[in-house]
Amino acid sequence: MSAETADTLVTPERDGGFRYWRLRFRAWRGKRPFWAGLLTLLSGLPIAYFPYAHLHVGNLTLALATTAGAGSLIIGVLLFTLGMTMWFHSIVRVFAGIAAILLALVSIPVSNLGGFVVGFVLALVGGCLSVSWAPGRAEERDTPTEEPSGTDHWSGAGTTGPGSLFLGSHPGVDQNTATHTSTANAKGGRHSAG
Repeated sequence: MSAETADTLVTPERDGGFRYWRLRFRAWRGKRPFWAGLLTLLSGLPIAYFPYAHLHVGNLTLALATTAGAGSLIIGVLLFTLGMTMWFHSIVRVFAGIAAILLALVSIPVSNLGGFVVGFVLALVGGCLSVSWAPGRAEERDTPTEEPSGTDHWSGAGTTGPGSLFLGSHPGVDQNTATHTSTANAKGGRHSAG
């Protein structure tokens, strides 16, 4: 082990554990719609809070309570729950995203213009991010060897010799001795012209 590889090994004991936990959080965050869940979770707070808030301006108390205060609380709690669902059950991310968008639209008339538009915008963006998020593909560690440039197995491009039009350049097939009666060229074969 060299000095360069020793620096790349991250254990909880090294660096006081901060780097280890940061990398673990980064890996966890990459496997789910993290930002969609965070925005949806945060959107529930202003929607649920503002109908119950009392603003004090000098000696004047301004109550923002509406007749649909319970509806605002329910919408806020549901958005908070949908944000957590996006994090911990990312398989239902499309449903959670659509539900967040619908709840954001419902919050406009029910909850003081969707929490003074702040909660509405956060829920709308979070729902859209959740619907559009897709899990990344796993990197293949054992990639096949690259073919030399100029050869294409399916079209026969870059090959010469008899039979190259019919057979392409398949590995293991000698182009000079191949005949047109091979199984690849038989009627119904995948390289037949008709």
